[in-house]
Amino acid sequence: MSDQSAHAPYDALLLLSFGGPEGPDDVVPFLENVTRGRGIPRERLKEVGQHYFLFGGVSPINDQNRELLRALREDFAAHGVDLPVYWGNRNWAPYLTDTLRELVADGHRRVLTLTTSAYASYSGCRQYRENLADALAALEAEGLPLPRVDKLRHYFNHPGFVRPVVDATLAALDRLPEDVRAGAHLAFTTHSIPTAAADTSGPAEGHGDGGAYVAEHLDVARLVAEAVRERTGTDRPWRLVYQSRSGAPHIPWLEPDICDHLEAVHGEGAPAVVMVPIGFVSDHMEVKYDLDTEATAKAAELGLPVARAATVGADPRFAAAVRELVLERAASERGELPERCALGALGPGHDLCPAGCCPARAPRPAAAGADSPYA
Repeated sequence: MSDQSAHAPYDALLLLSFGGPEGPDDVVPFLENVTRGRGIPRERLKEVGQHYFLFGGVSPINDQNRELLRALREDFAAHGVDLPVYWGNRNWAPYLTDTLRELVADGHRRVLTLTTSAYASYSGCRQYRENLADALAALEAEGLPLPRVDKLRHYFNHPGFVRPVVDATLAALDRLPEDVRAGAHLAFTTHSIPTAAADTSGPAEGHGDGGAYVAEHLDVARLVAEAVRERTGTDRPWRLVYQSRSGAPHIPWLEPDICDHLEAVHGEGAPAVVMVPIGFVSDHMEVKYDLDTEATAKAAELGLPVARAATVGADPRFAAAVRELVLERAASERGELPERCALGALGPGHDLCPAGCCPARAPRPAAAGADSPYA
Protein backbone atom coordinates (compact mmCIF):
# COMPACT_ATOMS: atom_id res chain seq x y z
CA MET A 1 0.00 0.00 0.00
CA SER A 2 1.41 3.43 -0.93
CA ASP A 3 1.68 6.34 1.43
CA GLN A 4 1.50 9.56 -0.57
CA SER A 5 1.85 11.63 2.61
CA ALA A 6 5.47 10.45 2.91
CA HIS A 7 6.50 12.33 -0.23
CA ALA A 8 4.06 15.26 0.08
CA PRO A 9 4.16 18.02 -1.03
CA TYR A 10 6.03 16.58 -4.02
CA ASP A 11 4.08 14.86 -6.78
CA ALA A 12 6.91 13.88 -9.17
CA LEU A 13 10.65 13.20 -9.30
CA LEU A 14 12.69 14.41 -12.28
CA LEU A 15 15.94 12.63 -13.17
CA LEU A 16 17.98 15.36 -14.86
CA SER A 17 21.11 14.35 -16.75
CA PHE A 18 23.59 15.53 -19.36
CA GLY A 19 22.46 13.45 -22.31
CA GLY A 20 24.49 11.81 -25.05
CA PRO A 21 24.32 10.70 -28.69
CA GLU A 22 22.72 7.36 -29.54
CA GLY A 23 24.19 6.88 -33.02
CA PRO A 24 26.85 8.32 -35.38
CA ASP A 25 24.45 10.87 -36.90
CA ASP A 26 23.73 12.27 -33.43
CA VAL A 27 27.33 13.04 -32.45
CA VAL A 28 27.91 16.44 -34.06
CA PRO A 29 24.38 17.78 -33.34
CA PHE A 30 24.83 16.67 -29.72
CA LEU A 31 28.18 18.48 -29.48
CA GLU A 32 26.58 21.56 -31.06
CA ASN A 33 24.05 21.51 -28.22
CA VAL A 34 26.79 21.14 -25.60
CA THR A 35 28.88 24.00 -27.03
CA ARG A 36 26.04 26.29 -28.12
CA GLY A 37 27.08 29.95 -28.06
CA ARG A 38 30.83 29.28 -28.12
CA GLY A 39 31.24 29.57 -31.90
CA ILE A 40 33.14 26.29 -32.31
CA PRO A 41 33.41 25.29 -36.00
CA ARG A 42 31.61 22.12 -37.12
CA GLU A 43 34.88 20.60 -38.35
CA ARG A 44 36.37 20.99 -34.88
CA LEU A 45 33.32 19.28 -33.38
CA LYS A 46 33.87 16.34 -35.75
CA GLU A 47 37.39 16.03 -34.35
CA VAL A 48 36.12 16.18 -30.77
CA GLY A 49 33.49 13.59 -31.64
CA GLN A 50 36.11 10.94 -32.44
CA HIS A 51 35.80 9.69 -28.85
CA TYR A 52 32.17 8.88 -29.57
CA PHE A 53 32.82 7.42 -33.01
CA LEU A 54 35.20 4.89 -31.41
CA PHE A 55 32.12 3.53 -29.63
CA GLY A 56 29.81 3.54 -32.64
CA GLY A 57 28.64 7.11 -31.97
CA VAL A 58 26.77 5.93 -28.87
CA SER A 59 27.29 7.35 -25.40
CA PRO A 60 26.54 4.82 -22.65
CA ILE A 61 24.94 7.49 -20.46
CA ASN A 62 21.41 7.19 -21.87
CA ASP A 63 21.15 3.44 -21.36
CA GLN A 64 22.59 3.86 -17.88
CA ASN A 65 19.97 6.48 -17.07
CA ARG A 66 17.30 4.05 -18.26
CA GLU A 67 18.73 1.50 -15.83
CA LEU A 68 18.70 4.08 -13.04
CA LEU A 69 15.07 4.97 -13.86
CA ARG A 70 14.16 1.30 -13.62
CA ALA A 71 16.01 0.92 -10.31
CA LEU A 72 14.34 4.01 -8.84
CA ARG A 73 10.85 2.94 -9.91
CA GLU A 74 11.37 -0.56 -8.54
CA ASP A 75 12.70 0.73 -5.23
CA PHE A 76 9.89 3.27 -4.86
CA ALA A 77 7.27 0.62 -5.62
CA ALA A 78 8.81 -1.87 -3.19
CA HIS A 79 8.69 0.72 -0.40
CA GLY A 80 5.24 2.13 -1.08
CA VAL A 81 6.45 5.47 -2.45
CA ASP A 82 3.88 6.31 -5.11
CA LEU A 83 5.91 9.01 -6.83
CA PRO A 84 6.22 9.00 -10.65
CA VAL A 85 9.77 9.36 -11.99
CA TYR A 86 10.43 11.32 -15.20
CA TRP A 87 13.67 11.79 -17.14
CA GLY A 88 14.99 14.83 -18.99
CA ASN A 89 18.41 15.80 -20.41
CA ARG A 90 20.24 19.05 -20.87
CA ASN A 91 21.75 18.27 -24.29
CA TRP A 92 19.88 15.41 -25.98
CA ALA A 93 16.53 13.65 -26.08
CA PRO A 94 14.54 13.38 -23.94
CA TYR A 95 15.09 17.14 -23.61
CA LEU A 96 14.42 18.82 -20.28
CA THR A 97 11.87 21.33 -21.64
CA ASP A 98 9.87 18.54 -23.31
CA THR A 99 9.87 16.55 -20.07
CA LEU A 100 8.64 19.54 -18.06
CA ARG A 101 5.83 20.01 -20.58
CA GLU A 102 4.91 16.36 -20.06
CA LEU A 103 4.99 16.77 -16.28
CA VAL A 104 2.67 19.78 -16.47
CA ALA A 105 0.32 18.02 -18.90
CA ASP A 106 0.14 15.13 -16.43
CA GLY A 107 -0.95 17.55 -13.72
CA HIS A 108 2.22 17.74 -11.62
CA ARG A 109 3.01 21.02 -9.84
CA ARG A 110 5.66 20.20 -7.19
CA VAL A 111 8.69 18.56 -8.75
CA LEU A 112 11.83 17.35 -6.98
CA THR A 113 14.97 17.00 -9.14
CA LEU A 114 17.79 14.46 -8.95
CA THR A 115 20.80 15.46 -11.07
CA THR A 116 23.40 12.91 -12.15
CA SER A 117 26.13 15.00 -10.55
CA ALA A 118 26.95 14.48 -6.89
CA TYR A 119 29.17 17.47 -6.11
CA ALA A 120 29.09 21.27 -5.94
CA SER A 121 30.42 23.19 -8.94
CA TYR A 122 29.14 25.46 -11.68
CA SER A 123 28.99 22.70 -14.31
CA GLY A 124 27.76 20.09 -11.82
CA CYS A 125 25.05 22.11 -10.10
CA ARG A 126 24.48 25.75 -11.04
CA GLN A 127 24.40 25.00 -14.78
CA TYR A 128 21.70 22.37 -14.25
CA ARG A 129 19.74 24.97 -12.29
CA GLU A 130 20.17 27.48 -15.14
CA ASN A 131 18.84 24.90 -17.59
CA LEU A 132 15.84 24.37 -15.32
CA ALA A 133 15.21 28.13 -15.33
CA ASP A 134 15.48 28.22 -19.14
CA ALA A 135 12.97 25.39 -19.43
CA LEU A 136 10.55 27.07 -17.02
CA ALA A 137 10.87 30.31 -18.98
CA ALA A 138 9.95 28.42 -22.15
CA LEU A 139 6.84 27.00 -20.48
CA GLU A 140 5.94 30.46 -19.18
CA ALA A 141 6.25 31.92 -22.69
CA GLU A 142 3.87 29.22 -23.92
CA GLY A 143 1.32 30.14 -21.26
CA LEU A 144 1.60 26.79 -19.50
CA PRO A 145 1.23 26.37 -15.73
CA LEU A 146 4.62 26.52 -14.00
CA PRO A 147 5.51 23.77 -11.56
CA ARG A 148 7.63 24.58 -8.53
CA VAL A 149 10.92 22.76 -9.03
CA ASP A 150 13.30 21.93 -6.16
CA LYS A 151 16.58 20.01 -6.21
CA LEU A 152 17.85 17.24 -3.94
CA ARG A 153 20.92 18.10 -1.88
CA HIS A 154 24.35 16.89 -2.96
CA TYR A 155 24.66 13.19 -2.21
CA PHE A 156 28.41 12.57 -2.56
CA ASN A 157 28.71 11.58 1.11
CA HIS A 158 25.47 9.65 1.49
CA PRO A 159 26.13 6.03 2.57
CA GLY A 160 24.18 4.78 -0.45
CA PHE A 161 26.71 6.48 -2.75
CA VAL A 162 29.92 5.84 -0.79
CA ARG A 163 29.46 2.17 0.08
CA PRO A 164 29.03 0.98 -3.53
CA VAL A 165 32.26 2.85 -4.36
CA VAL A 166 34.06 1.00 -1.56
CA ASP A 167 32.86 -2.37 -2.85
CA ALA A 168 33.79 -1.44 -6.44
CA THR A 169 37.30 -0.48 -5.31
CA LEU A 170 37.75 -3.80 -3.53
CA ALA A 171 36.51 -5.66 -6.61
CA ALA A 172 39.00 -3.76 -8.79
CA LEU A 173 41.83 -4.66 -6.40
CA ASP A 174 40.86 -8.30 -6.73
CA ARG A 175 41.23 -8.05 -10.52
CA LEU A 176 44.88 -7.04 -10.23
CA PRO A 177 47.57 -9.73 -10.46
CA GLU A 178 48.08 -11.21 -7.00
CA ASP A 179 51.79 -10.34 -6.87
CA VAL A 180 51.10 -6.57 -7.15
CA ARG A 181 47.78 -6.34 -5.32
CA ALA A 182 49.11 -5.67 -1.82
CA GLY A 183 51.14 -2.63 -2.92
CA ALA A 184 48.59 -1.10 -5.29
CA HIS A 185 47.97 2.64 -5.03
CA LEU A 186 44.52 4.22 -5.28
CA ALA A 187 43.90 7.08 -7.75
CA PHE A 188 40.55 8.76 -7.11
CA THR A 189 39.50 10.53 -10.30
CA THR A 190 37.05 13.28 -11.13
CA HIS A 191 36.44 15.74 -13.93
CA SER A 192 39.00 18.51 -14.02
CA ILE A 193 37.52 22.02 -14.04
CA PRO A 194 39.19 25.46 -14.22
CA THR A 195 40.80 26.33 -10.90
CA ALA A 196 38.79 29.57 -10.86
CA ALA A 197 35.56 27.55 -11.06
CA ALA A 198 36.76 25.20 -8.32
CA ASP A 199 37.69 28.11 -6.04
CA THR A 200 34.16 29.54 -6.30
CA SER A 201 32.30 26.24 -5.95
CA GLY A 202 29.83 25.88 -3.11
CA PRO A 203 28.57 28.63 -0.77
CA ALA A 204 30.49 31.91 -0.84
CA GLU A 205 31.89 31.52 2.69
CA GLY A 206 33.85 28.46 1.55
CA HIS A 207 35.31 29.94 -1.62
CA GLY A 208 39.04 29.74 -2.26
CA ASP A 209 41.64 26.94 -2.50
CA GLY A 210 39.50 24.52 -4.51
CA GLY A 211 36.24 25.46 -2.81
CA ALA A 212 33.60 22.84 -2.10
CA TYR A 213 34.43 20.88 -5.26
CA VAL A 214 37.86 19.77 -4.07
CA ALA A 215 36.87 19.50 -0.39
CA GLU A 216 33.93 17.20 -1.18
CA HIS A 217 35.98 14.91 -3.40
CA LEU A 218 38.77 14.71 -0.83
CA ASP A 219 36.23 13.77 1.84
CA VAL A 220 34.88 10.90 -0.28
CA ALA A 221 38.38 9.74 -1.19
CA ARG A 222 39.36 9.58 2.49
CA LEU A 223 36.18 7.67 3.33
CA VAL A 224 36.81 5.09 0.63
CA ALA A 225 40.54 4.76 1.38
CA GLU A 226 39.81 4.24 5.08
CA ALA A 227 37.10 1.66 4.36
CA VAL A 228 39.42 -0.23 2.00
CA ARG A 229 42.14 -0.21 4.68
CA GLU A 230 39.71 -1.60 7.24
CA ARG A 231 38.51 -4.33 4.85
CA THR A 232 41.97 -5.37 3.58
CA GLY A 233 44.28 -4.54 6.48
CA THR A 234 46.50 -2.55 4.10
CA ASP A 235 47.05 1.21 4.28
CA ARG A 236 47.44 2.22 0.63
CA PRO A 237 48.87 5.44 -0.82
CA TRP A 238 46.13 7.45 -2.52
CA ARG A 239 45.60 10.75 -4.29
CA LEU A 240 42.79 12.77 -5.83
CA VAL A 241 43.59 13.26 -9.52
CA TYR A 242 41.75 14.67 -12.51
CA GLN A 243 40.69 13.74 -16.02
CA SER A 244 38.78 14.97 -19.08
CA ARG A 245 40.31 18.43 -19.23
CA SER A 246 39.13 20.58 -22.14
CA GLY A 247 39.36 24.24 -23.08
CA ALA A 248 42.15 26.72 -23.76
CA PRO A 249 45.59 25.49 -22.60
CA HIS A 250 46.51 28.86 -21.03
CA ILE A 251 43.67 28.64 -18.47
CA PRO A 252 44.70 26.81 -15.27
CA TRP A 253 42.70 23.63 -14.55
CA LEU A 254 42.84 21.27 -11.61
CA GLU A 255 45.81 18.88 -11.72
CA PRO A 256 47.43 16.35 -11.82
CA ASP A 257 45.93 14.61 -14.81
CA ILE A 258 45.42 10.87 -14.38
CA CYS A 259 47.94 10.00 -17.13
CA ASP A 260 50.59 12.27 -15.59
CA HIS A 261 49.85 10.72 -12.21
CA LEU A 262 50.29 7.19 -13.53
CA GLU A 263 53.65 8.17 -14.99
CA ALA A 264 54.72 9.78 -11.71
CA VAL A 265 53.79 6.89 -9.40
CA HIS A 266 55.30 4.37 -11.81
CA GLY A 267 58.54 6.34 -11.61
CA GLU A 268 58.30 6.19 -7.81
CA GLY A 269 57.97 2.41 -7.88
CA ALA A 270 54.24 1.83 -7.45
CA PRO A 271 53.56 -1.80 -8.46
CA ALA A 272 49.96 -1.17 -9.59
CA VAL A 273 47.14 1.40 -9.48
CA VAL A 274 43.37 1.17 -9.05
CA MET A 275 41.54 4.06 -10.71
CA VAL A 276 38.40 4.98 -8.76
CA PRO A 277 36.12 7.44 -10.65
CA ILE A 278 34.40 8.96 -7.61
CA GLY A 279 33.41 12.06 -9.58
CA PHE A 280 31.06 10.16 -11.90
CA VAL A 281 27.70 8.58 -11.16
CA SER A 282 27.81 6.20 -14.15
CA ASP A 283 30.24 4.69 -16.68
CA HIS A 284 29.60 7.29 -19.35
CA MET A 285 31.91 8.38 -22.16
CA GLU A 286 34.44 10.24 -20.03
CA VAL A 287 34.94 7.09 -17.98
CA LYS A 288 34.95 4.72 -20.96
CA TYR A 289 37.35 6.81 -23.04
CA ASP A 290 39.50 8.82 -20.63
CA LEU A 291 40.06 5.97 -18.17
CA ASP A 292 39.33 2.68 -19.94
CA THR A 293 40.96 3.75 -23.20
CA GLU A 294 43.43 6.61 -22.75
CA ALA A 295 44.68 6.08 -19.18
CA THR A 296 44.74 2.31 -19.61
CA ALA A 297 46.85 2.73 -22.76
CA LYS A 298 49.26 4.98 -20.85
CA ALA A 299 49.56 2.34 -18.11
CA ALA A 300 50.26 -0.36 -20.70
CA GLU A 301 52.95 1.82 -22.24
CA LEU A 302 54.55 2.14 -18.79
CA GLY A 303 54.13 -1.55 -17.98
CA LEU A 304 52.02 -0.56 -14.95
CA PRO A 305 49.16 -2.91 -14.01
CA VAL A 306 45.89 -0.99 -13.54
CA ALA A 307 42.27 -1.78 -12.81
CA ARG A 308 39.30 0.56 -12.90
CA ALA A 309 36.58 0.51 -10.25
CA ALA A 310 32.98 0.58 -11.44
CA THR A 311 30.83 3.64 -10.85
CA VAL A 312 27.70 3.56 -8.69
CA GLY A 313 25.28 3.44 -11.63
CA ALA A 314 21.99 1.76 -10.78
CA ASP A 315 23.23 0.02 -7.63
CA PRO A 316 20.19 -0.76 -5.44
CA ARG A 317 21.84 1.02 -2.52
CA PHE A 318 22.02 4.21 -4.58
CA ALA A 319 18.37 3.88 -5.58
CA ALA A 320 17.52 3.46 -1.89
CA ALA A 321 19.60 6.55 -1.07
CA VAL A 322 17.60 8.60 -3.59
CA ARG A 323 14.37 7.43 -1.96
CA GLU A 324 15.73 8.41 1.46
CA LEU A 325 16.77 11.84 0.13
CA VAL A 326 13.33 12.37 -1.43
CA LEU A 327 11.54 11.53 1.82
CA GLU A 328 14.01 13.62 3.82
CA ARG A 329 13.44 16.68 1.64
CA ALA A 330 9.68 16.18 1.66
CA ALA A 331 9.67 16.02 5.45
CA SER A 332 11.75 19.21 5.62
CA GLU A 333 9.27 20.95 3.31
CA ARG A 334 6.49 19.94 5.70
CA GLY A 335 8.35 21.62 8.57
CA GLU A 336 9.60 18.39 10.15
CA LEU A 337 13.17 17.61 11.28
CA PRO A 338 14.16 14.39 9.48
CA GLU A 339 17.40 12.50 10.00
CA ARG A 340 19.93 13.64 7.36
CA CYS A 341 22.35 10.82 6.58
CA ALA A 342 25.94 11.68 5.67
CA LEU A 343 29.36 10.13 6.17
CA GLY A 344 32.69 11.91 6.56
CA ALA A 345 33.70 15.26 7.97
CA LEU A 346 31.50 17.64 5.95
CA GLY A 347 28.04 16.54 7.02
CA PRO A 348 24.83 16.85 4.99
CA GLY A 349 24.68 19.71 2.53
CA HIS A 350 22.13 22.48 2.10
CA ASP A 351 18.67 21.84 0.67
CA LEU A 352 18.55 25.23 -1.03
CA CYS A 353 21.55 26.58 -2.92
CA PRO A 354 22.31 30.01 -1.43
CA ALA A 355 22.91 33.16 -3.46
CA GLY A 356 26.53 33.28 -4.61
CA CYS A 357 26.84 29.48 -4.68
CA CYS A 358 28.87 28.23 -7.70
CA PRO A 359 28.43 31.52 -9.60
CA ALA A 360 28.42 31.74 -13.37
CA ARG A 361 30.92 33.92 -15.21
CA ALA A 362 27.97 35.90 -16.59
CA PRO A 363 24.93 36.02 -14.29
CA ARG A 364 21.93 34.01 -15.51
CA PRO A 365 18.67 33.03 -13.80
CA ALA A 366 18.79 29.69 -12.02
CA ALA A 367 15.88 27.69 -10.59
CA ALA A 368 15.81 25.67 -7.36
CA GLY A 369 17.89 28.07 -5.29
CA ALA A 370 17.61 31.00 -2.93
CA ASP A 371 18.03 33.38 -5.89
CA SER A 372 15.51 31.60 -8.13
CA PRO A 373 12.95 33.72 -10.00
CA TYR A 374 10.66 30.67 -9.91
CA ALA A 375 10.42 30.09 -6.15
